Amino acid sequence: MRAANDNLAAPRLLPYGTLPRGLSRTEASAYFGVSASLFDEMVKDGRAPRPKLINSRTIWDRVALDTCFDSLPTKDTCNPWDASYG
Repeated sequence: MRAANDNLAAPRLLPYGTLPRGLSRTEASAYFGVSASLFDEMVKDGRAPRPKLINSRTIWDRVALDTCFDSLPTKDTCNPWDASYG
């Protein structure tokens, strides 16, 4: 008997390796590499894009996430561990 979370028998809707264009809040925050609560803060203050609305679903555009992520500031400080290996 299959476990409830066993997705081996689930049909693949997108070709292997294809990322979905629309992401849920949890998926979008994971895509950014931050917690959902920090992602909410980033959306509120404009560091992350606002979501799209598809009927009653709130979806984040992966391409817009990429654009916003690219515009985030780059850390200018050096990592002290880098000097140890250089």
